[in-house]
Amino acid sequence: MRKTMRGGAVLVAAVVLSLGMAACSAGTTPATTAPSSSSATSAAQPTAPAAQPVTMTFWHNATTSDGKAFWDNMVAKFEADHPGVKITIQTVQNEDFDGKLQTALNSPDAPDVFMQRGGAKLRDMVDAGLLLDVSGAVTATQRSDLGDGVFTAMTYQDKIWAMPDTIQPGGMWYSKDLFAKAGITTPPKTFPEFKEAVGKLKAAGVTPIALGGKDAWPAAHWYYWFALRECSPQTLDATIEARKFTDPCWTKAGQDLADLLAAKPFQDGFLTTPAQQGAGSSAGLVANHKAAMELMGAWNSGVIKDLTPDKKPLADLSWFPFPEVPNGQGQPGSVMGGMGGYSCSAKAPQDVCFAFLQAIVNTDNAIAYYKAFNVPPLNKNAKSAVTEPYNIAIMDALSSAPFVSDWLDTRLGQNVGNALNKGVVDLLAGKGSVQGIIDTVNAAAAKE
Repeated sequence: MRKTMRGGAVLVAAVVLSLGMAACSAGTTPATTAPSSSSATSAAQPTAPAAQPVTMTFWHNATTSDGKAFWDNMVAKFEADHPGVKITIQTVQNEDFDGKLQTALNSPDAPDVFMQRGGAKLRDMVDAGLLLDVSGAVTATQRSDLGDGVFTAMTYQDKIWAMPDTIQPGGMWYSKDLFAKAGITTPPKTFPEFKEAVGKLKAAGVTPIALGGKDAWPAAHWYYWFALRECSPQTLDATIEARKFTDPCWTKAGQDLADLLAAKPFQDGFLTTPAQQGAGSSAGLVANHKAAMELMGAWNSGVIKDLTPDKKPLADLSWFPFPEVPNGQGQPGSVMGGMGGYSCSAKAPQDVCFAFLQAIVNTDNAIAYYKAFNVPPLNKNAKSAVTEPYNIAIMDALSSAPFVSDWLDTRLGQNVGNALNKGVVDLLAGKGSVQGIIDTVNAAAAKE
């Protein structure tokens, strides 16, 4: 990623400062003042919203069940606490979110506050003048509760452009019952062990891995993770900065994926399977014991819960880190994931939007968010509420990670990231090659 945005070292700082704990215990971070800003109004602390009626639109991607209810309830309470404020909510399905948001931000109907993925996507929005500098919404309370480092991840040109609310790393979600059926007693730690587990699952009549290839990004995540294992942190960051995939480690990552593909680990029709929509999605296959594993982010347990027959948590669900690749140049234990947050558009009512961002990350809402989405909370005061072994394992993996990277398509930006995802899907579909992934990305980058 470009040096003004989120690089590996920055995310390591975020993890150490905000998630540096063993299991559920939380460390403390000294409170600091908000960073200075060239804009006097944006640097000032937010005041109570004006008495006159204020309307605001809010976009998020939780379209069903507890997640949608969380946002409905949170907005209703905010409106009750701020007389005269009316917030209109629009839910947008995750796979459609980026495209619809890009269109809306370039129109007179831009949402006032919306989910922010960060990375080069945030940078591009800032460069286009589409975001409000929200540095003034970050008080000493937010810095203490969330950890000083996480704000660096949403900083560009020395200003903060989004309030961070979560870090959600990826990893392998799996059914303990199906592993036991195949005689797998411990999760695989290396790629050879992983391929051995795939073979055991197939021999037991179990589909090893569910993949939502229709949505492209879940398929591309396999390449991302192999790249994290094959490339050194320095190479990964330098490649993102230069936008040139020339190091041999990127080819090795593709070869690892081709090697896995040769074992036929995915369900029939994986290229036309969606990731998170319905019982036939990849998450639904795990939820209904039709497949043993899925590579996905930390939000997956909540998605799986909504797709079980009784819409209750999957009793045998567990998680393990992505396997290490022997002789790879990546630092063992490195983690890849996404940091989520919320931005205000350039024309948003500043005081109300700042107050809304602060409400999102307060302790009560952080605990409610964790319970609704079943993801590890970022607010240190909410961490003691976490009980699930898989969420504790995820927090442990983050706290001990020597290097943390954002998703590669986020780091590369919309156009180059989409090209990377397409190149990976072409390989999986038999229409492309390992070299084709490299060529596709380099060609897209050359056009920018």
